[in-house]
Amino acid sequence: MGAYILRRLLLVIPTLLGIMIINFSLVQFVPGGPIEQIIAQMQGEGDVFSGFAGGGNDLGEETFGSDSGYIGARGLPKEFIEELEKEFGFDKPPLERFLNMMWNYMRLDFGESYFRSIGVIDLVMEKMPVSISLGLWSTMIAYLVSIPLGIRKAVRDGSSFDTWTSGVIIVAYAIPGFLFAILLLVLFAGGSYYQIFPLRGLTSDNWEDLTLLGKIGDYFWHITLPVLASTISAFATLTLLTKNSFLDEIKKQYVMTARAKGLKESRVLYGHVFRNAMLIVIAGFPAVFIGVFFTGSIIIETIFSLDGLGRLGFEATVARDYPVIFGTLFIFGLMGLVVGILSDLMYVFVDPRIDFERREG
Repeated sequence: MGAYILRRLLLVIPTLLGIMIINFSLVQFVPGGPIEQIIAQMQGEGDVFSGFAGGGNDLGEETFGSDSGYIGARGLPKEFIEELEKEFGFDKPPLERFLNMMWNYMRLDFGESYFRSIGVIDLVMEKMPVSISLGLWSTMIAYLVSIPLGIRKAVRDGSSFDTWTSGVIIVAYAIPGFLFAILLLVLFAGGSYYQIFPLRGLTSDNWEDLTLLGKIGDYFWHITLPVLASTISAFATLTLLTKNSFLDEIKKQYVMTARAKGLKESRVLYGHVFRNAMLIVIAGFPAVFIGVFFTGSIIIETIFSLDGLGRLGFEATVARDYPVIFGTLFIFGLMGLVVGILSDLMYVFVDPRIDFERREG
């Protein structure tokens, strides 16, 4: 098993390098870099996209549009543009910039945000608590609810319980997370009905003045609606996955043999079927966790005014804040690959009979 883990760890390097190369190459063809953002802001256009739509300002001075290559750079001295390029490192060819960036990342130097004057690591650590709260609680609730429910649906397959719960699950899966979040706000956050939960934020304004018990209660009071909104789709998928996995195992010969020996149904289900049926559920854990932790948090964080990694990534993309974009891509890409290895270890933990080294041989 040790040799298998070592090989997987070594594969992380080319995989992560490929991710960075593809994304860095794509960025070279995307219009509107950080320099164009600064030019647009200086000329009162708000952001670079206004420059593409309107063509820039005509300041009546000696223009610098044809030589600079930046849309909307009229009236700005060539020396100023060159100074900006040097400051951001765009005076060097793309290959050299990429190699320098990867060398810095290997030394855990992720640079500083172009527009916030703060290190990328410090920025990520500042936003991490919100995303951890959403990802951790959403994943935990999804597993704690979905696995028992999926097992019960498998045992009572075809019953009225299975039918109406399947209807609820299909409806839950069909509802987009952002739409469910808005519905929760309207119903329970003072929209048109009840004002039970707060409208935005992760803590109250008087957080520092609360007791320890009061802080815990205030935290869960704020996190309830965002967690419910981000859990709904994962809950539906995981429940059906668990049910189908158990149905496949229940029909196998070893289950019939165990029942014929007179074993209790609970012993058959949780002593024999559970270990085999949970393999496919465990295999889906990295996708569920990463999806809830990162992908699904962008809209949820925006709707509930939570300042987490989702909003950080969106704002960095809009502002073309490359150190934040590539720094977080490297960190979270590495985390995703490591989580994939951990899922293999969980396979072995649940079923020691699995031997990845023998399968590879």
